[in-house]
Amino acid sequence: MERRRFLQNLGATAVGFSFLKSTMASQLSAGADAAGRVVVVGGGMAGTTVAKYLRFWGGTGMDVTLVEPNATYYSNIFSNMVLTGERTLSQLSFNYNILKSKYGVKVQNYSVKAIDPVGKKVTLSNGTILPYDRLVLAPGIDFEPLPNLTGSAANQAKIVHAWKAGEQTVSLQNQIKAMTSKDTFILTIPPAPYRCPPGPYERACVVADYLKRTKGGGKVIVLDANPRILAEPLNFTKAFNETHKGIITYVPNAPIASINADTMKITTTSGGIYTGKVINAIPTHKAGNLITQSGIGLNNSLDSKWAAVNVLSYESTNPDLAGIHIIGDSSSTTQPKAGHIANAEAKVCADAIIQLLKNGAVNPVPMTNSSCFTPITKTTASWLSVVYRYDPASKSMLPAGNGVTESNGATSENFEDMLKWFNNLMADTFA
Repeated sequence: MERRRFLQNLGATAVGFSFLKSTMASQLSAGADAAGRVVVVGGGMAGTTVAKYLRFWGGTGMDVTLVEPNATYYSNIFSNMVLTGERTLSQLSFNYNILKSKYGVKVQNYSVKAIDPVGKKVTLSNGTILPYDRLVLAPGIDFEPLPNLTGSAANQAKIVHAWKAGEQTVSLQNQIKAMTSKDTFILTIPPAPYRCPPGPYERACVVADYLKRTKGGGKVIVLDANPRILAEPLNFTKAFNETHKGIITYVPNAPIASINADTMKITTTSGGIYTGKVINAIPTHKAGNLITQSGIGLNNSLDSKWAAVNVLSYESTNPDLAGIHIIGDSSSTTQPKAGHIANAEAKVCADAIIQLLKNGAVNPVPMTNSSCFTPITKTTASWLSVVYRYDPASKSMLPAGNGVTESNGATSENFEDMLKWFNNLMADTFA
């Protein structure tokens, strides 16, 4: 019953993927009565999904251009498994070929040089100017500098976050591989909000499992800037205290005060000092630089790092930025910053843009789903799921029903379902 409830919560996002994949091509037509030029900036989970569904649902009258400087996207989901050798980066690589050939999305592999919200045009680094009727920004996340990081340049370069899959993932993998049973891995978790709430706790588990299996032991210290485990608290408490007992030490309320890369010591704001062989410091998050450097869509509060949006359409609430939508990790909503929810937000945004271009009405009661599997060992996984529904009173997305649901521990059956979930989610985004 527990598994059935989880799959029901997933709805079309899981069970319906097979059907969608088999019918999308035949349903792309000129009959949707939508027409307009949409430029999408950012080829991650949010940007790719919205570009695809603008064409899939909007039809051939939709002129959609995706701007993404990188020809290959590396999934952050499952990247923790690269650290322990269960996956490779190549197995997490996706491209935009099907987006172009099957859905007719134009792809520009350049960066954005300038955005003109008055003239409604985007200038690319190669000089190309893209006029638009609607603009979607999905630049993901960027990071604040680590506080008081000192030491030689070479040693500082070893302090990586690996919170964007790529070179840093490989660097951290090699550092973990060189550990022995007497060494300590230190993981720091930034204050919320950050990308993938269960992700850091998952990383602690898979590294602990790897050390136990391949090194005969070792230590993992988790320094959490937050007062408690923020996602799957029951599952991760059990994993820390039972599954990985004697290896993982969890320390809440432990923001970083300083890091000495030469001595490999971390001092927390409470005065605790910790020394490790490997330091995996995840910095405080902020919206992608495209948002924070331009000021586009930012909240009015002076300390805000995220773009304020109307979650009925994800259009910026800044009246000077009409026609600009921000989705995924850069937006400021009550929903988590994660790949699954980015995919869901993109569909709400795509539907809203199509309706706006048709002079129709935007859906007044959108729903999204955030679901995530997390490996706890090499062969077991847990999960969480929550459905969000628009609340007119607060004008925000709030958990529906019983709120966040988490599995009753980690099982091998969950691990098998995790693989299907990942394949379906990535297919729904890139295929």
